[in-house]
Amino acid sequence: MKTDETQSVRLLRVGERVRHVLSEILARGDVHDEVLASHMVSVTEVRMSPDLRHATVYVKPLLGGDEAEVLAALKKNVRYLRGEVAKRVNTKYAANLKFLLDESFDEGGKIDTLLRDPKVAQDLDEEAE
Repeated sequence: MKTDETQSVRLLRVGERVRHVLSEILARGDVHDEVLASHMVSVTEVRMSPDLRHATVYVKPLLGGDEAEVLAALKKNVRYLRGEVAKRVNTKYAANLKFLLDESFDEGGKIDTLLRDPKVAQDLDEEAE
């Protein structure tokens, strides 16, 4: 009998496997695309749907440049990437890949900037005392 916990562990495990496969494909330059060849792309997270038929792939071009261009190139090459993932990840169905930009780094930067603001730092120092 499958419980919610074992199901979620399976989703995490498959998502992580898909992330590793996509990272390897992009790092090795297996996709014959000029945009992807000229950019290093980090696959930061893959979230699988409960039926494993859909994968939401969060990516971030290193150095943060040309994000829209890189995202468009990934979407253009989605059939090739889906096929490669299907070959290397042993699941019943080939998951549909949906690429999104990972905004978590930008949010972390904003929070860091706020925490370094002199007014906020002053308040934090008062709380520590």
